[in-house]
Amino acid sequence: MFPGAALIMLLVAMVVPVFFVLTWLISAYNRLAMLTKAYIHAYTQLGAELKRRYDLLLQLVETAKGCTGEDRATPEAVLAARNAASAANLRAAHAPGDAAAMRNLGGAEAALAATLRRLFDLAKAYPDLQTSKAMIHLREELASSDLRIEAARQAYNDAVMRYNAVRVSFPNNVVATPCGFGAAEPVGAKNAGGIGEQKGSG
Repeated sequence: MFPGAALIMLLVAMVVPVFFVLTWLISAYNRLAMLTKAYIHAYTQLGAELKRRYDLLLQLVETAKGCTGEDRATPEAVLAARNAASAANLRAAHAPGDAAAMRNLGGAEAALAATLRRLFDLAKAYPDLQTSKAMIHLREELASSDLRIEAARQAYNDAVMRYNAVRVSFPNNVVATPCGFGAAEPVGAKNAGGIGEQKGSG
C-alpha cells in the first residue's frame, strides 16, 4: 500500500466519525429549537385569548359598577385582579415556558376566578343587572372566551410536554443544557374560569 493511500484512509477514519457526530448534534439542536418555537407560538395564541377576555372584563366591571350602587368593592376587586392577571400575561408572553412567569400567571388567574365568582354571586341581588342586555351579552361572550382559552391552554401545555419529553431523551439531553434549552413550565391553573359555569347559575 502506498504511504499516501494509508494517510488518506487514516484521515477518512478520523473525519467520518466526526462528521456523523456533528450531524447528530446539529439534528438534536434543530429538533429542540423547533419544539421551542412550537410552544412559544402556542403561548402566543393563549396570550391573545387571555387578552381578549381581559378586555371583556373591563366592560363587565363597568356594567356591574353601574348597577350595584354602593356595592362597588367587588367590581373594583375584579378590576384589580384583572389588571394583575393582565400584567402576568404580559410577563409570560415575554418569557413563555419560564417557571416563575407561568406560576405567577396561574396564581393571578386563580385570584381572578375567585373575584369573578364573588361578582356573579353579588349580581344575583340585582335583578336589573342580571337581566340587562349588556350583562347577558357579556356573560355569553365570556363563556365563549373561556372555551377558547381552555383549548389554547391545552395546546400550549401539550407543546410544552412534547418539548420537555424530547429535551430529557438521548441524544437530545447531551445538547440541551450546554445550548441553553432549559425545562419549560406549563400553565397549571385553568383560566379564570368558570364564567361558563356561572352563566347558567343565575
